[in-house]
Amino acid sequence: MDIAVARTFLEVVKTGSFVGAAANLNLTQTAVSARIRVLEEQLDGPVFIRNKAGAKLTPAGEQFQRFATTLVQVWARAQRAVALPPGRETVISVGAELSLWNPLLRHWLLWMRRECPEIAIRTQIDTSERLMGQVQDGSLDLAVIYAAPSRPGVIAELLFEEKLVLARTTPTTTELKPQDHVEIDWGDEFAANYHAAFPDQPNSVLSISYGPLALEYILATGGSGYFRKGFIRSYLEEGRLTLVPGSPEFSYSAYVVHSTKADPGVMDRIRAGLHDAAKIAV
Repeated sequence: MDIAVARTFLEVVKTGSFVGAAANLNLTQTAVSARIRVLEEQLDGPVFIRNKAGAKLTPAGEQFQRFATTLVQVWARAQRAVALPPGRETVISVGAELSLWNPLLRHWLLWMRRECPEIAIRTQIDTSERLMGQVQDGSLDLAVIYAAPSRPGVIAELLFEEKLVLARTTPTTTELKPQDHVEIDWGDEFAANYHAAFPDQPNSVLSISYGPLALEYILATGGSGYFRKGFIRSYLEEGRLTLVPGSPEFSYSAYVVHSTKADPGVMDRIRAGLHDAAKIAV
């Protein structure tokens, strides 16, 4: 079977539609339909029920899903094994959300270089949704993300729990206006909790999706925002930022996600490094 067909099938399952799968795979909807048609001919039966709402798996499609996942994972591992760099025993592919790379993944890479020199590493940055999908289809061995929805064939383990705290620039004698608050995208759960805690807060004039950029901005102009406490610890100690008294704190947990089929020995070493890095970074 063409692995591209299995990948396309899994993408339709993930998105729930041929249109969504086509967009994610950078294909036309016609090409996606053609691949699924080939699959159905090979399996001698339909794998999706198509309707206006999208695409729903048939009983045969549900049965095929676990085999498709295994096919893609095995093929991805085979590709990595064949391309193994000289002097290395294995290669792992790891992904993370942008805000987790510095300092957590930076510390982890240094730990791996020191403790596991026999392992080659490939890394990438992406959104949590895409990283989860790649772990599920086998194109990534492991990902570190802040939101870990339940997925078939994927194990999610808590790496650390951090707090989002409201901080403002100093001196505190300088009055901050509502428009000086910068909205930072910490995900849907934070947004819901924030609006529940501040129901009368007007919409922010400035919204930034990347915490470090928001921090640089308020340090330059003055302002406030919710930040990861570990990330701003040095600024609090230096007196460049201060916590807003009485403001609510919100939990923000990071998870390690990997396939249930991943090599336990390799995963144990990777997790040990991540937990060691988390002690430094958080």
